[in-house]
Amino acid sequence: MQGSLLSFPLPLLTALLCAVIAVLAAQLDLGRRQTAILFSMLFALFGVEALLVALRFGYGVETLVTFQRLLPLFVGPMMYLPFMALAVSVERFPGLLVRHLGGMAAVLLGLQLLPLRLGLADMVIVCSYLFYAVALVWRWWQGPDRLIHARLDAVRNVHRWMLWAAALLTVILLLEAAISVSFALRRSGQVASIISYGSILIILALLGVLFVLPRFLKKIPGRSRPVSVDGEAAKLEAAAYELLTTTKLYLDPDLSAQRLARRLSVPVRRLSNAINESKAMNVSQYVNGLRLAHAAELLRSCDDSVATIMVKSGFLTRSNFYREFQRVYGCSPAAYRQGSPEQRGP
Repeated sequence: MQGSLLSFPLPLLTALLCAVIAVLAAQLDLGRRQTAILFSMLFALFGVEALLVALRFGYGVETLVTFQRLLPLFVGPMMYLPFMALAVSVERFPGLLVRHLGGMAAVLLGLQLLPLRLGLADMVIVCSYLFYAVALVWRWWQGPDRLIHARLDAVRNVHRWMLWAAALLTVILLLEAAISVSFALRRSGQVASIISYGSILIILALLGVLFVLPRFLKKIPGRSRPVSVDGEAAKLEAAAYELLTTTKLYLDPDLSAQRLARRLSVPVRRLSNAINESKAMNVSQYVNGLRLAHAAELLRSCDDSVATIMVKSGFLTRSNFYREFQRVYGCSPAAYRQGSPEQRGP
């Protein structure tokens, strides 16, 4: 078993790829800094786990076996939380972080206090993978508009990543289950084969990540001109506002920051910086503000259904429309329509 992994150290290659991706992921620019940090920590976690697997099954190092078996408890929440950093408010996210990571820490502590904890740990880990895979699919099903803090030009890609993350968790779940069954049947020689074939699948997935990731990294400082808050930034924001309002471009649900930047003949990073510095919000929030104002006007002036107004205002999903409307106007669209004029201001 050891010779198989030594002759072709796939877990070591996996660990190396994870280390490279962890460094790159720290430079991600998806809308919130927390997302980049959490993705970086996730791949660092994958790297440490792969290294421990290589030491145990490739070189016979058993001293860290408990740590190696319990570390995957954090894979599920660490894969889920980067997406949630883009989907929940700044105020709610710290509590979400504590609940998910703190909950897993409590489970880990409980497993340490129970007899036969490694066998039980395998079951708990598999259940956690299943739970978070389902949670990711559920969040994906709610649509890209749920990612309220994501960059407008990246939101659809991030939305797809949620489904990929769920698929990866499912693959890891199946590998964990197969390894656990092999140990239970005392087929230790089979474990090395499962790890090797599983590593090949994981390596292919990591190579795919390495191919996609550079498109979403922060730009190197100096490649685009800095934008002054009180000068050029304000002018560019005003130009964006005039273009959006005169052409009604903000009503297009497929509008992207890249498309808007092309219409203005400026780099997308420069446009994003200008809106952020001028209005303290990202491009997605800026466009949604115009869509909400349009929806409010329709609610006051016509008898169309709320669902029809939602579509006419450029929103793709009901949940995002209602959530954003509640946040800005303090009531539901139906309540806003029925309220008095003095209650209708944002």
